[in-house]
Amino acid sequence: MVTSSHEASHRIFQDRPELLAPVFRVLGLRLPPKAAVEVLTPSPQVDSVLRISPSEGPGFLLAIEAQGRRDPDKASSWTHYLAYLSATYAIPAVLLVICQDRATARWAAGPFLTGIDGWTALRTHPLVLGPDNVPVITDPEEAGRNLAMAAFSAMAHARDQDAPTRLEALAQALATAEPDSAAYYSELLEIGLGDTPARNTWRHLMRHVGSFFPGRGTLVEETFLEGQAEGLARGKAEAVLRFLRARGIDVPEAVAERVTAVTDPDELDRLLDRAVTATTATELFD
Repeated sequence: MVTSSHEASHRIFQDRPELLAPVFRVLGLRLPPKAAVEVLTPSPQVDSVLRISPSEGPGFLLAIEAQGRRDPDKASSWTHYLAYLSATYAIPAVLLVICQDRATARWAAGPFLTGIDGWTALRTHPLVLGPDNVPVITDPEEAGRNLAMAAFSAMAHARDQDAPTRLEALAQALATAEPDSAAYYSELLEIGLGDTPARNTWRHLMRHVGSFFPGRGTLVEETFLEGQAEGLARGKAEAVLRFLRARGIDVPEAVAERVTAVTDPDELDRLLDRAVTATTATELFD
């Protein structure tokens, strides 16, 4: 379950690996064709780690870090963790830093040097995505062709003054998307936009997306909103079950069916809170 704008910025790569290809093009790199993407368990030193395994040739590791401000300690921790990953998995490792702030993005590009005066032992040079190099998407058709990139772009430019224009394009694209995708990106953006004014714009757009006459209470609008609510409920129920399993807790089929049958958003939020401390799946309903 995505819980913060920080987490949304890197979790989207885990949930939507199709984002990697356009992002690599932005960075001037080439993602190997037909590459398999595996999510590895990260350490506290980095947010996400993906293993990229092409159909032919060696693979590599992509460590992803969402960074909201300058942090002098990151220079040493990033260097250490990249070396650790490369040694542990015996394949190259690179670091991608995601920033919503231009000044932070410039700092994160490094390079960060380790050594003494006159001699550099290690040089860490992260890849960086931020407002200056993430493309702006304002065309609904373009957004519809790659919802993951459009959503990521909207988060990267959340603090720009013309953010509402980009959000409107994405909202129009979601109006014709399949329900699960619409539900996922609707909730992801609400969290990923953080405490910016763009978040309020997005919440307003999501109330009426899918209707040509928003706010009029038409059958089309009501049907869309009902479908959206069902999609959000399914997503929350899946998050509860996924969180339990990630903690190593066995989830019997009967419990899974009972969780997925819940449609009330408040009740699902309570189940998610209980999933944090439950020692067995049945404790969700105690």
